[in-house]
Amino acid sequence: MIAPRLVLCLGLSQLVCWGTTFYLVAIFGDAMAAGLGLGLSWIHGGFTVALVAMGLVSGWVGRTIDRRGGRGVMVAGSLLGAAGCLMLAGCGGVAGYYAAWVVLGVAMRCCLYDAAFASLARVGGAAARRPISHITLLGGLASSAFWPIGQALIERVGWRWALVAYAGFLLATVPLHMKIPGGDRTPAPATAAAGAEPPRAAGRRAAVLYAVIVASTGALASALSAHMIGIFAGMGLGMGVAVALSSLRGVGQSAARLAEVLFGKRLSPTGLAVLATALLPLSAGFGFASGVSVAAGAAFSVLFGAGNGLATIVRGTLPLALFDPRTYGATVGRLIAPGFYVSAAAPLVFALVMERFGAAAALPLSAVLGGLALGAAALLPRNTGRA
Repeated sequence: MIAPRLVLCLGLSQLVCWGTTFYLVAIFGDAMAAGLGLGLSWIHGGFTVALVAMGLVSGWVGRTIDRRGGRGVMVAGSLLGAAGCLMLAGCGGVAGYYAAWVVLGVAMRCCLYDAAFASLARVGGAAARRPISHITLLGGLASSAFWPIGQALIERVGWRWALVAYAGFLLATVPLHMKIPGGDRTPAPATAAAGAEPPRAAGRRAAVLYAVIVASTGALASALSAHMIGIFAGMGLGMGVAVALSSLRGVGQSAARLAEVLFGKRLSPTGLAVLATALLPLSAGFGFASGVSVAAGAAFSVLFGAGNGLATIVRGTLPLALFDPRTYGATVGRLIAPGFYVSAAAPLVFALVMERFGAAAALPLSAVLGGLALGAAALLPRNTGRA
């Protein structure tokens, strides 16, 4: 049984940790570029380095949570995140800047959703499905909360002291992560005899399909986070309209997650995966009409946000149906690692495509990624047995 207090603590920590790490470069990028005398490509390259670092330590983090629980790992993530923010605040050139992002990448893998999901799975086993959905509700508000906070701090005290404040926010999550039980083990599946293989051990093809879903949805989320405004603007919409339409992504994300919390019990994990991934190519279809219809642009943004919001829940809950909860951390940590590398490359690939063929060329690429995820999700129900 997972205590509601633990769910609330992890939800609050996700709100802070996402807002102060993953979404940091979006609001601090221009100020850091001006202060350090670096181009924006160098600045955003730091985030790419962080994603690579996340992939490199992913398996180790998952195995550690399985063996020792999530408390120490997530506390370490808070401390490393604070250290990374302080390193950014004090850096004076490229070397220090990129070193800070390496630290932040390790921190993000230790304290963001994947670590929280594994921590809940270790405590509650298959019963972690609903708590996983619940903590994404607060986490989904991170950019809405911390972009205005970050901007206000930059304007008042400058970007370096604003990063010091971010370090303080991260330190404040340490007590929240300390609420994670240290000694509890994931309950064994009730139908598994002693020494028998747990019934949730999935076949190899199911594991590959899960990895494909994670990698393709992650790449699409990473690419559109960087380029959605540019896509709208490149298709002829004014910058103000492009920003307004892009912001609707968060509305769709939060609404879909709330709907899943309220009504998600009616869907199996594989059914939710199909629904989430089906929304992604559908959203790209509306995107083609964005240049001539603001309503179509709004549909593109909202539907993509809804699909992406549900895909995050799928990322955490689908393994509970596919794999043994007792090895959730290690299994998921290994399978999601390639997704971090793909997500790191996706914004660059989209930028090159848009530069050569125009902003609208990003939409077929988005549809392909969404279709790949949907195809993998559609095959899952037939491939969840043992190899």
